[in-house]
Amino acid sequence: MRHRLARVLAFFLIAFHAAAQVTVEVVLERDQYLAGESMLVGVRVTNFSGQTLKLGADPDWLQVTVEGEKGFVVEKLGELPVVEPFEVPSSARGTRWLDLEPYFNVGRPGGYQVTAIVRIPELGLELTSKSKQVLVTSGAKIWEQDFGVPPKEGTQPSGLEVRKYALIQSLNQNQSRLYVRVSNRGETRVYKLISIGPMLAFSHPEAQLDRNANLHVLFQTGARTFTYVQVNPDGNLLAQQTHQYTQTRPKLRANEDGTISVSGGVRIKSASDFPKPEPPETGSRQPQSGTQTQDRN
Repeated sequence: MRHRLARVLAFFLIAFHAAAQVTVEVVLERDQYLAGESMLVGVRVTNFSGQTLKLGADPDWLQVTVEGEKGFVVEKLGELPVVEPFEVPSSARGTRWLDLEPYFNVGRPGGYQVTAIVRIPELGLELTSKSKQVLVTSGAKIWEQDFGVPPKEGTQPSGLEVRKYALIQSLNQNQSRLYVRVSNRGETRVYKLISIGPMLAFSHPEAQLDRNANLHVLFQTGARTFTYVQVNPDGNLLAQQTHQYTQTRPKLRANEDGTISVSGGVRIKSASDFPKPEPPETGSRQPQSGTQTQDRN
């Protein structure tokens, strides 16, 4: 009896010691999101247990709970994809990032508390993090336009589908950001919500649709700089460029062929460009008389 009690005490002492050497916390990319925006949350495991933690093989290793205001549990829309190898060496930490938006009903504006539970069977541990608060806001709609969705290339038209583009302005930590939202006409279903960048709070973005129902947006990001983006009816980014005010101000221009372009100002190549700009061609020198050159295959 005495030996059995000693073994039980030893087990709990080992588990207590291990728990003190492994910690779990929730980390946030941002603490404020727009309703419908991807909500990236990280579960960070810090390991000083003296051995490598091999996690992610079992769907029960990680559980995330989300509570709304007044403590109600938020409805789950699906199971988080947590089964993936995740190793944390001793004296190190690792973070597993997850997008909560597709798996929890967090579309209602308000505050949400996110908590993570990590289970480590080999150490006999179940660790619960402190809760982190995330704020979901509705933002301010500053422009909208209904449009008919063109049929996909190679497919036959199957009736008219009407969607809606909207520009949404959000103020987060004294920074104004601009979003493009693609929804159904009644705004009961959001197909895509993407951030297209920071903008001056009191600027007035331009928005126009081209002949293919792609949305073109030009907005001011600095005293003399503007960002231009192009988004398709599915909400996918097609282009992003930086333009600068010179003697003339950049503005959108509708061309006779139904395309949209930027006139005025000058385009500046930037690391944020999409697609990435091609590198400049290296200058080729003319060969001098008497030298031999080789053709490249």
